[in-house]
Amino acid sequence: MAIDDVPCCEAYEVHEDKIRAANEQMPDEDELYDLAELFKVFGDSTRIRILFVLFQSEMCVCDLAQSLNMNQSAISHQLKILKQAKLVTGRREGKSVIYSLADEHVRTIIDQGREHIEE
Repeated sequence: MAIDDVPCCEAYEVHEDKIRAANEQMPDEDELYDLAELFKVFGDSTRIRILFVLFQSEMCVCDLAQSLNMNQSAISHQLKILKQAKLVTGRREGKSVIYSLADEHVRTIIDQGREHIEE
């Protein structure tokens, strides 16, 4: 999309009240950075695939690797990123670590993204 494809105002007029209201609601830079980092996590299809599998059931790395036809090392790498983003959690069960969604907000985010794509 070229810049000319985006409609612009015909006259230059600044609306100070709207600018002030928007700026008052703007999060601080640290929060904006953290939010951008969270959205980057959703930018990888492997991580999205892992989340979809975990929507169905908690699983260990072995099961995730088998389900997604990937090696355990690749799955572990992606799980580390998902854990750092607090999207998944893991608990030890004997010699296995069982991964699950951190909470239902993860499913909500993905579902809303899917609805947006379908529009």
